[in-house]
Amino acid sequence: MVRSVELFAGAGGLAMGATLAGFEHSAVIEWDRWACDTIRENAKRDFPLVRDWRLYEEDVRQFNFTALNEDIDLLTGGPPCQPFSLGGKHKAFSDKRDMFPAMIEAVHKLRPRSFLIENVKGLTRASFTTYLQYILLHLTFPDLSRKKNETWSEHLARLEREKTSGAMKGLTYDVVCRVLNSADYGIPQRRERVFIVGFRHDQGVSWSFPEATHSIDALLADQWVTKEYWERHEVPKKSRPVLPKQYVTKIEKIRRESSAEKLKPWRTVRDALRDLPDPAKTRRSPYTNHVYQAGARVYTGHTGSVLDLPAKTLKAGDHGVPGGENMMVKPSGDVRYFTVRESARLQTFPDGYLFHGSWTETMRQLGNAVPVALARIFAASIAEKLIEVDLTNLEKRQ
Repeated sequence: MVRSVELFAGAGGLAMGATLAGFEHSAVIEWDRWACDTIRENAKRDFPLVRDWRLYEEDVRQFNFTALNEDIDLLTGGPPCQPFSLGGKHKAFSDKRDMFPAMIEAVHKLRPRSFLIENVKGLTRASFTTYLQYILLHLTFPDLSRKKNETWSEHLARLEREKTSGAMKGLTYDVVCRVLNSADYGIPQRRERVFIVGFRHDQGVSWSFPEATHSIDALLADQWVTKEYWERHEVPKKSRPVLPKQYVTKIEKIRRESSAEKLKPWRTVRDALRDLPDPAKTRRSPYTNHVYQAGARVYTGHTGSVLDLPAKTLKAGDHGVPGGENMMVKPSGDVRYFTVRESARLQTFPDGYLFHGSWTETMRQLGNAVPVALARIFAASIAEKLIEVDLTNLEKRQ
């Protein structure tokens, strides 16, 4: 049995992916009441992926990790992203909502064999470069805590000296960091996020991020070379869109090289939603959370997601921050908001998983979530390495 702890759980996307990868949660921690209500409601309904979770509605900074009294194989979490988000105020370490210190403190206290952290791409911007290096170094040496009255930049210098000394003593981690696009892993959404993974140094693990399985080239070949995409969706020729000009050169290259056959096509909005009824024309849908929401409109910079590409990144907030992106562009050019169920499909939540709260509140939960299927891929890759270590140690003892 491999055990995990999830921080900043939100509606449960990352934790659900870890469950699918075989982890059993010793604690799932979230302080937002609405997100906790979503998890509780599904547990009450005996939804299999969450029914055994030990949910704690509280501030991670106040949680008593020593009370768990268990060896933890994986610590996961997506610290609140507002300090680094393009839609935020970009205060980073000066923002009280920066929860990376709490995440690192949890690593320090729990000493997990591994950790998986997700955050917004904005964390990698030039203005945050030094702070990102600070985060990665502090995760490498979580026991080297910040001293009283020590600034984070002074702490960074101390961590750098420890790194260059070559001494990997005490609690240390081998840490890797990369920006990844969810669409490259079969998620029907172009969602770029930073992922940070660490293995405790004494585990002796050699690990890298899973290779991409899907590509835009394969999608373009499916649509414009073999044209199997349109046939699969039963879209007649007269209803098919015109090949966008920016892809003409790429299509010619694909035809010459047949380079797209190695990977699967990116999954599109049409792929993800193909069997869902139009909510505007359905009075009683058999699908939960599939209710039409009026008021969508296009304005400068906010044009929605076309059907035949992966969706743009779903965003948290009122109608999407900074607004207008959580909507579909129909073949006619008209737009409408994605329903909660459609958004859940784009985030690869199971259809049987219910979301608690108003449309705006549930869209916030979904905008903040990690796609379930992507979380499963990364968690399964981590689990595989941990199990390899366990089997090797078992063989040595026999």
